[in-house]
Amino acid sequence: MTTSILLLATTLAGVPAWNAHTREETLKWFLENEYGVRPAAAERPDVRFAPLEPDAVMMDGAALRKRVTIICKGPHGELKFPVTAFIPRDAKAPVPAFLLICNRAPDKNIDPTRQEKSEFWPAEEIVRRGYAAVAFHNGDIAPDLNSGCTEGVFACYETKKPHRRRTMWGTLSAWAWGASRVLDWIETVSAIDAHRVAVIGHSRGGKTALVAGVTDPRFAMACVNDSGCSGAKLNRMDLPKSEHLADICATFPYWFCGNYIKLVNLDRELPYDQHQFLALMAPRLVAVHSAADDAWAGPAGEEASCRLARPAWDDPSKVDYFIRPGKHDLNLVDWNAYMDFAASQGW
Repeated sequence: MTTSILLLATTLAGVPAWNAHTREETLKWFLENEYGVRPAAAERPDVRFAPLEPDAVMMDGAALRKRVTIICKGPHGELKFPVTAFIPRDAKAPVPAFLLICNRAPDKNIDPTRQEKSEFWPAEEIVRRGYAAVAFHNGDIAPDLNSGCTEGVFACYETKKPHRRRTMWGTLSAWAWGASRVLDWIETVSAIDAHRVAVIGHSRGGKTALVAGVTDPRFAMACVNDSGCSGAKLNRMDLPKSEHLADICATFPYWFCGNYIKLVNLDRELPYDQHQFLALMAPRLVAVHSAADDAWAGPAGEEASCRLARPAWDDPSKVDYFIRPGKHDLNLVDWNAYMDFAASQGW
């Protein structure tokens, strides 16, 4: 047996079954105890769209660029954030899309002028392969800061108080909410097939992509890249070099609801584990990617989570796991593997 198989065999003895509870019960637990519960007004937002720039033909004529401002009005204010999309011009029918939740510097990684290009968002390659490339910056929804979740979208939907309520949504949920608002706009774009939209993110963005896919069934696919602890990684697998709840809650408590902090050091005693959250993507597509040298994200735990979640699908080929050589990153190897998986599913 390989080390990973031995670890999985050891883990299976104590891990909860993916179908131990109904979907509603499982989702409720994860929202109330990990990612947080959004206010009702945020779940039924007042959203409109305004052109940010005129449409432009780019990429040597291969793509039409659209830039819009998404405007969301809440009980306490208004949030505006920009979105960029590159859509293949030669398509005979609406095309599928990959929506990136960008958690890196937007001017360097999702530059709408294409003066700055990055493998983190290889828009030219995405378009060349027949997909629309759409992106927004997570910081435009809520800052990635321990500011008590009082800024950005929170200022629109939450009454400012000295302390957060224990189940109040954290920034992972807020960023995922932003992805859903972009999907609201995509549904108005006739050149994009809104029924075949994949949400993709890396690291904290990978966790966010999974939350977006689970909480918004309109996403047909979630691409979860190097998501690690509180993403696709199984908590119960003993991986000493990987991030644990105590690590992530000490550094990023605002990503989660207050109840999550109570679970610190209980990684192997939780009533639920991340494979059960991953299984909530069924019957839609999900692709989990790891990097071999990314010990902090725990690749063996991400693979184990996929194995344990896969029985939730009648067709297990709809769950993809891929590991590449190298470090913690989202690069062209990952993107091509995600697009290959989409193509294998008829996209």
